[in-house]
Amino acid sequence: MATATRSLLKLMLVHIFSLVVSVWARPVTFLQDFRITWADSHIRQIEGGRSIQLILDQNSGCGFASKNQYLFGRVSMKIKLIPGDSAGTVTAFYMNSDTDTVRDELDFEFLGNRTGQPYTVQTNVYVHGKGDREQRINLWFDPAAEYHTYSILWNHYHVVFYVDDVPIRVYKNNEAKGLPFPKFQPMGVYSTLWEADDWATRGGLEKIDWTKAPFYAYYKDFDIEGCAAPGAASCASNPNNWWEGAGYQKLDELQARKYRWVRMNHMIYDYCVDKSRYPVTPPECLAGI
Repeated sequence: MATATRSLLKLMLVHIFSLVVSVWARPVTFLQDFRITWADSHIRQIEGGRSIQLILDQNSGCGFASKNQYLFGRVSMKIKLIPGDSAGTVTAFYMNSDTDTVRDELDFEFLGNRTGQPYTVQTNVYVHGKGDREQRINLWFDPAAEYHTYSILWNHYHVVFYVDDVPIRVYKNNEAKGLPFPKFQPMGVYSTLWEADDWATRGGLEKIDWTKAPFYAYYKDFDIEGCAAPGAASCASNPNNWWEGAGYQKLDELQARKYRWVRMNHMIYDYCVDKSRYPVTPPECLAGI
C-alpha cells in the first residue's frame, strides 16, 4: 500500500508540475488581454501576436485597450518608439476609468521630436475628474533604438511611473490631508498612436513631416497584474496582494536616489512650479507628490 501511495503521489506531482510549466511557458499574446479600439488596419500583429506594430499615416492613427478593467496592481509594456523625425506625433500608454465627469487616469505620453532632439515623456494624473498635473522629462537614451519597459504601479499608497527600473514620477496618497486619490474606480489599459502637432512638439511649433510617414511604434511583453473587474473591489481590499507589500509602499533607498537623479537632471517641466498657470501652488504639491 505504501508503494502504491508513493507511486500515486509521484504521478500527481508530475501532473501538477506539468500544469505549472505549461502555464509559465504559455506565450503572452496581444489578443489574450487586449482588443483593437481604433483602426484595426493600422495595428499589425507580429511574432505570432507576441508583438504588435502601430501605424500612423495621413489617413489614420490607431489604438487598443485591455479587455478588462483593473483596480490596483501593475501594468507594464516594452515599447520601441518612432525613429527619426517624429515631431508632432504622440504615442500614449495610459490607464483610464472611462467615466467622463469623474474620470481617473494615469498617463504616459511620448512626444515626438525632430531628429537629434531628445524624446520627451509627459506624465499626467487625473483624479475624480481633475487633471492638469503634467510633468515632462527628457529621456536619457534613444527610445527608438531598442525596446524599453514602461510601467505603472498603483496601490493604496501611491502611483509610481517607471522607465525601465527608474521611477520618474510618484503621486502619493494624501487622503489623510484631505486630497483625493484614485482608489474606487477600476481602470482599463489603453494605448494610441496619433497626430497632435498642434501641441506635441515645442508647443506645436514643430509640425508633422508627412513625407516621413508612415510612422511606426512597436509593443511587446504585455504584462498586467491586478484585480480585474468584476470583483475588483473585494480583491483590491486584500492586503496580501503583492503590490501592497512593504517593499512597494514607498521607494527604497536606491529607487529614491534614481528618482532624485531624474528630477535634477532630466525634468524639463513641472506644473507644481508653473506660476503662470498656478499662482497658488496646487495643494498636492505642498503635501509632497
